[in-house]
Amino acid sequence: MGNMQGGEKAAEHFGVTALRRADGDDHRAGPRTGHVLAPPQQRRQTPCMSADPNSRPLNTWIDAMFMRGGTSKGLFFREQDLPPAGPQRDRVFTGALGSPDPFGRQLDGMGGGISSLSKVVSVAPSSRPDADVEYTFGQVAVREAAVDYSGNCGNLSPAVVPFALLAGIHEVDDDGPASVIAHNTNTGKLIEVRLEVADGAAVTSGDFVLPGVAGSGAPIELRYLDPSGSRTSGALPTGCSVDTLEVGGRSIEVSLVDVATPMVFVAATDLGLTGAELPEALDADAELAALVERTRRAGAVAMGLCAVPEDAPQSVPKIAMVAPPADSVLLDGTAVPAEECDVLIRAASMGLSHRAIPGTSAMCAAAAANIEGTVVQRCSTSWGSELRIATPSGVVAAAADVSAEDGALKVTAASLFRTARPLMRGQVALPQ
Repeated sequence: MGNMQGGEKAAEHFGVTALRRADGDDHRAGPRTGHVLAPPQQRRQTPCMSADPNSRPLNTWIDAMFMRGGTSKGLFFREQDLPPAGPQRDRVFTGALGSPDPFGRQLDGMGGGISSLSKVVSVAPSSRPDADVEYTFGQVAVREAAVDYSGNCGNLSPAVVPFALLAGIHEVDDDGPASVIAHNTNTGKLIEVRLEVADGAAVTSGDFVLPGVAGSGAPIELRYLDPSGSRTSGALPTGCSVDTLEVGGRSIEVSLVDVATPMVFVAATDLGLTGAELPEALDADAELAALVERTRRAGAVAMGLCAVPEDAPQSVPKIAMVAPPADSVLLDGTAVPAEECDVLIRAASMGLSHRAIPGTSAMCAAAAANIEGTVVQRCSTSWGSELRIATPSGVVAAAADVSAEDGALKVTAASLFRTARPLMRGQVALPQ
């Protein structure tokens, strides 16, 4: 990852260091002295390690921080603490989260059994002159030992800079509003992160309420810069605002849009839905779930993400059912009147209905709402850059700056507000 920055302030926040790195090098925990590792003479033997240097440790430990970002949670790592990208790193991630788990619960790890709770992020100082930090997002499968790096995560993105500040990867000297540029390696895109900083760390307390998250927190604004074509050729990978996919002997009209993330948007009515259904009901319909997945995979082929449906990545494109504003009921039983939203959306991620909406999906929907003829634009009552999306957890607002230059579609930026905070710092044990 390169040299750490932040010195005593960052070390003070991040806590102990890895007992044994995944590459086999021994790094025993010790008191901090302004460095990532304390000098050898100051290191102490930890109860988790045998006094016999030739004995096998009970566990392999690695530095990590458990963070909530938006409506997701995940394990965050410093790039320097991980083995090189590849199978060994993937084993660290799947082992830490408890995958594979045939029971779908990840009880033997830090994962939560659903896509929004089975995520990892590695962070480093950026090597690019136009960015401060860079990060790679990994979506860890629950029932398989697999990590998908094919897309970014809009919910964990707001936690990247708070983690970087705590881990000594980046430093902000002045208290108050700050702007940090993050480079997402999954998509090659830049994100401007605007947040409040105090004593070198991100402020977490505040009055901003994020649908799907209990309580309130400090707002963090994400501005995805030049977000078109995150994994494809552009905002409209096929060049059309609507396409017709042949799925299992039936024709389904969709909008294939790639702004912040590739998305397949389909009218809820075309699938026999109202758009106000809750995740439990959607997931209980096995025939519907199979149709939604086949449609998503067909969309992946049409967008150029794969040659055949069987090779479609797990995490992209995502798919969402869209409907015009209507009265709906949230997961907590709260009623949402139709006039409080511009559109109803039910998104699916990794084969299951999302409890809210992925952050990148919300931004993609905001862009689609401003593109003439898309499924989202037809259903939406919004006439500006901001789109109010009714999800199972509440109304989420996202925005996109869409224009036409010389007849060509241009999306300058897409944005939304999230909250984030650290939940745990220290080390995670990897299975032997």
